[in-house]
Amino acid sequence: MPFEFDREKSRDVKRKRGVSLKEAQDVFDQVYLFDQKSDDPDQFRSIGWCRGRLCSVIFEIRHDSKGDYPQLVTAWRATKEEEQNYAENA
Repeated sequence: MPFEFDREKSRDVKRKRGVSLKEAQDVFDQVYLFDQKSDDPDQFRSIGWCRGRLCSVIFEIRHDSKGDYPQLVTAWRATKEEEQNYAENA
Protein backbone atom coordinates (compact mmCIF):
# COMPACT_ATOMS: atom_id res chain seq x y z
CA MET A 1 0.00 0.00 0.00
CA PRO A 2 1.52 3.34 -0.96
CA PHE A 3 1.69 5.96 1.78
CA GLU A 4 2.08 9.69 1.56
CA PHE A 5 3.69 11.94 4.15
CA ASP A 6 5.75 15.08 4.36
CA ARG A 7 9.42 14.14 4.87
CA GLU A 8 10.18 17.26 6.89
CA LYS A 9 7.19 16.61 9.12
CA SER A 10 8.35 12.99 9.50
CA ARG A 11 11.69 14.19 10.88
CA ASP A 12 9.91 16.62 13.20
CA VAL A 13 7.57 13.90 14.50
CA LYS A 14 10.60 11.63 15.09
CA ARG A 15 12.34 14.34 17.09
CA LYS A 16 9.25 15.18 19.17
CA ARG A 17 7.60 11.78 19.59
CA GLY A 18 10.26 9.17 19.03
CA VAL A 19 8.86 7.58 15.86
CA SER A 20 8.99 8.90 12.29
CA LEU A 21 6.11 8.69 9.81
CA LYS A 22 8.32 6.48 7.64
CA GLU A 23 8.76 4.05 10.56
CA ALA A 24 5.05 4.28 11.38
CA GLN A 25 4.18 2.66 8.03
CA ASP A 26 5.20 -0.66 9.64
CA VAL A 27 1.99 -0.58 11.73
CA PHE A 28 -0.02 -1.44 8.61
CA ASP A 29 2.04 -4.58 7.85
CA GLN A 30 0.39 -6.72 10.54
CA VAL A 31 -2.72 -7.00 12.69
CA TYR A 32 -3.50 -3.65 14.24
CA LEU A 33 -6.27 -1.87 16.10
CA PHE A 34 -8.18 0.73 14.07
CA ASP A 35 -10.68 3.42 15.10
CA GLN A 36 -11.89 6.85 14.04
CA LYS A 37 -10.14 9.73 15.78
CA SER A 38 -12.16 12.71 14.50
CA ASP A 39 -14.92 13.60 12.06
CA ASP A 40 -13.71 16.97 10.80
CA PRO A 41 -11.52 16.22 9.01
CA ASP A 42 -12.04 12.46 8.91
CA GLN A 43 -9.00 11.09 10.70
CA PHE A 44 -8.31 7.57 11.83
CA ARG A 45 -5.99 6.00 14.40
CA SER A 46 -4.20 2.70 14.07
CA ILE A 47 -2.31 1.10 16.94
CA GLY A 48 0.23 -1.56 16.07
CA TRP A 49 3.86 -2.56 16.10
CA CYS A 50 6.62 -0.63 14.38
CA ARG A 51 10.31 -1.17 14.92
CA GLY A 52 9.72 -3.37 17.97
CA ARG A 53 7.46 -0.97 19.87
CA LEU A 54 3.74 -0.37 20.03
CA CYS A 55 2.83 2.87 18.21
CA SER A 56 -0.21 4.95 17.33
CA VAL A 57 -0.58 6.49 13.89
CA ILE A 58 -3.08 9.16 12.84
CA PHE A 59 -3.96 9.23 9.14
CA GLU A 60 -6.50 10.50 6.63
CA ILE A 61 -7.71 8.76 3.48
CA ARG A 62 -6.91 10.88 0.43
CA HIS A 63 -8.08 10.44 -3.15
CA ASP A 64 -6.39 11.11 -6.48
CA SER A 65 -6.58 9.82 -10.05
CA LYS A 66 -4.85 6.56 -9.00
CA GLY A 67 -7.30 5.84 -6.17
CA ASP A 68 -7.38 6.06 -2.39
CA TYR A 69 -4.30 6.15 -0.19
CA PRO A 70 -3.47 6.88 3.46
CA GLN A 71 -1.89 10.26 4.24
CA LEU A 72 0.05 9.85 7.48
CA VAL A 73 -0.48 12.83 9.81
CA THR A 74 1.40 11.99 13.00
CA ALA A 75 2.62 9.09 15.12
CA TRP A 76 3.84 8.38 18.65
CA ARG A 77 4.75 5.57 20.98
CA ALA A 78 1.53 4.12 22.35
CA THR A 79 0.35 5.40 25.71
CA LYS A 80 -0.43 3.01 28.58
CA GLU A 81 -4.15 3.37 27.78
CA GLU A 82 -3.51 2.56 24.10
CA GLU A 83 -1.36 -0.44 25.10
CA GLN A 84 -4.20 -1.75 27.26
CA ASN A 85 -6.76 -1.13 24.51
CA TYR A 86 -4.55 -2.98 22.01
CA ALA A 87 -4.04 -5.92 24.40
CA GLU A 88 -7.78 -6.24 24.97
CA ASN A 89 -8.91 -5.87 21.35
CA ALA A 90 -6.25 -6.87 18.83
